[in-house]
Amino acid sequence: MPARQDRRLVRTDEHWLTLPNPHGVPAEICAGDDVPLEPAAVDEALSLLDTAVTLERLAEAKPHYDGPAPRITRLVLTPDFHKGAGIPIGTVLETEGALLPQAVGNDVNCGMRLEVTTLRADRVRPRLEALERRLRHLFFEGGRRIALTPAQREGLLRDGLPGLLLTGETPWQGVRPGDAEECLDRVHASGHPVETAAAFADWIGSAGGASHDSVIGGIGGGNHFAELQYVADVHDAAAAHAWGLTPGTVVTMVHSGSLSTGHQANATALTRLRAYWPAGLPRPGNGILPFLLDERSEPDRRRYLDAFGNAANFASGNRFFLSLTMRAGLAAECGDMASRLLYDAPHNLFWQDGDRVVHRKGATPAGGHAEMAGGPYAMWGEPVIVPGSMGAASFVLRGHGSPRTLASACHGAGRRVPRGAAARGNDAELDAFLRDFRVVTPLDHRDPRTARRSDVIEAWRRDLKQEAPWAYKDIGPVVAGLRGGGVATPVAELRPLLTVKG
Repeated sequence: MPARQDRRLVRTDEHWLTLPNPHGVPAEICAGDDVPLEPAAVDEALSLLDTAVTLERLAEAKPHYDGPAPRITRLVLTPDFHKGAGIPIGTVLETEGALLPQAVGNDVNCGMRLEVTTLRADRVRPRLEALERRLRHLFFEGGRRIALTPAQREGLLRDGLPGLLLTGETPWQGVRPGDAEECLDRVHASGHPVETAAAFADWIGSAGGASHDSVIGGIGGGNHFAELQYVADVHDAAAAHAWGLTPGTVVTMVHSGSLSTGHQANATALTRLRAYWPAGLPRPGNGILPFLLDERSEPDRRRYLDAFGNAANFASGNRFFLSLTMRAGLAAECGDMASRLLYDAPHNLFWQDGDRVVHRKGATPAGGHAEMAGGPYAMWGEPVIVPGSMGAASFVLRGHGSPRTLASACHGAGRRVPRGAAARGNDAELDAFLRDFRVVTPLDHRDPRTARRSDVIEAWRRDLKQEAPWAYKDIGPVVAGLRGGGVATPVAELRPLLTVKG
């Protein structure tokens, strides 16, 4: 049944809608009739487009402004489009002459990492009970134990995974020889080199020598997870074979980002922007403060870009360590195994080419043959990882580099119900879900000692409801929109065995 769409949206064909706006900015949404699009998200998209006026007024208010005329050139919204915190999730925004830190947000380089193992689902299923205990210990009960030296921390923050893996020893459990090479050609933007990591000097120094902390290797909250899955169905046999996605193969999927480092980077930008906002120019009503790409703003932008690069690099390293933890748990409970990286893709980043900037917030790159030329995916297009809700199917697709979406796709199914409303959801539905699916959290709800604490259990249940399947859109129509809109072609469908949530 078609979903009720907001009357401000104009459907142009089976898979596309436009969003007319008073600024004349081309704005399109890739979504079929059966994908719900909430009015609050449309409100937010229109508010974002008001930044077109902010850019004009800011350039006028800058004395002797010598940069390019700033403007919004395009807005694309992906099928998982839903309300965010000022800027919709599923936004791809192209600007000229301006950079909008809030169009990336706090969770810099949040993204997905997918590894393919040599294990089969029928070998893993009998070990799920033991795996749950093992993974709870590794992730939440002190089993992680990732020791980093100051040089390794600085290498990661300044140069990303190459700076961590190519410049010294890698003594962590689960590391294999191929990891260093894979970080160069199977990670989208494997490193964001910057000259300094001074903003994070405290974390680099830590306790001196090789030391542990509670930050690196953390899943984070919200919709972040680490999941054990298997290939349930193949949709593109040739690509699936090339990528090792044969039916029954076990894979690990990690969704996490920059944690506190991203918050610090975004705060750096907003602090600089507020401090140097032109006197007499009212702050924009939508709260979005842009950098203009002129010479005078370069020192302030550089402060942000350094912290941004540090946070983006941290996020890639964080996903790597989360994958190592999954490898360690599987090896301990299921015996000899190997794994290889299929792809690591970012969601919250920007890409600058001269005066042109493409911002993605809750959207993932979906390059085609041209964008992937010279790498392992030149023949197929960029792997696009689209997770469903907790307990639901996920998909791996191959991108087509669609100019219509600025070579972008959605990063998941997208929320259907806001977190607050979902937390008040049906208890019977949650009970049924927990009977059928295994969720590994810091709290073991089956432990009799825990069960006696009704207040703790209630808070735990409330958090789970916020990420439960009914809070999210159906993944099927979302993926169908990507296929029908010419954005990406499904390669394989993945089904979960268990999910680890922070």
